[in-house]
Amino acid sequence: MIKTLAVIGVGLIGGSFSRALKAAGAVQRVIGFDLDSENLTEALQLGVVDEIAADYASAVSSADLVFLAVPVRAMTAAVAACAPYLPAGCVVTDGGSVKEELVAACEPLMPEGCHFVGGHPIAGTEHSGAKASFATLFQGRRCILTPTSRTDQQALELVQRLWEAAGSRVECMEPLTHDRVFAAVSHLPHMVAYALVHAVDRSAEEEENILAFSAGGFRDFTRIASSDPSMWRDIALMNRLPLLAVLDRYQQEFAALKEKVAVGDGAWLENYFTTSKRLRDEII
Repeated sequence: MIKTLAVIGVGLIGGSFSRALKAAGAVQRVIGFDLDSENLTEALQLGVVDEIAADYASAVSSADLVFLAVPVRAMTAAVAACAPYLPAGCVVTDGGSVKEELVAACEPLMPEGCHFVGGHPIAGTEHSGAKASFATLFQGRRCILTPTSRTDQQALELVQRLWEAAGSRVECMEPLTHDRVFAAVSHLPHMVAYALVHAVDRSAEEEENILAFSAGGFRDFTRIASSDPSMWRDIALMNRLPLLAVLDRYQQEFAALKEKVAVGDGAWLENYFTTSKRLRDEII
């Protein structure tokens, strides 16, 4: 489908995108670039990429498509570093989980004849690095593309076809809508998981060895707290306003729950839990 793919940031997402397209026969050659030289060397040794580049220029100068999978707060700088070396007709896309600020910043950086398409694959694990990547990560998972009035239609269609080749179900969404949706269904759960770990750890100061008794519920709920801290710092800061809005709603729900526990309102609690169970069962 394309001759040369450049992957900037060969970690879980970038590496898995490369593996998926190689497995599907959708790309002939993959060039990788990563600021972590050890990770980049490992990506080459594992066959995640076919070649490695020493800098942005050599990574993208012959690329048909550039996929950026770097921390969201580093994305604009990475696009700016690539832009002077993009060949005519090159399409640039990304895998970042915050879109409005990023797309608005990156679109104007494109040289004449090159195009940016915002993207966000809804897939991942708590692991990171090229060694964590695998070809089926995106299989059956949604990928959100966030075109704007400036988006080139042919570039959008190319990115969509590549994500479909990687196994994703592609949907389009406005960048701001994307950020509001994922503040609620992705970013908030991570904040809650981080906070829960801290809350239990502070309880351990009063009850010795409390964490030794943690079982499936605690471990399942807090699994995502093992995700990359710097990545989630960046997401929280870049999507600050939508995230603050859902954190406020969560605090309101939690305050109501706390009040009913305090007064012993069992009927309210059972109804609240029943409604939550029904809603959760409908979507999972």
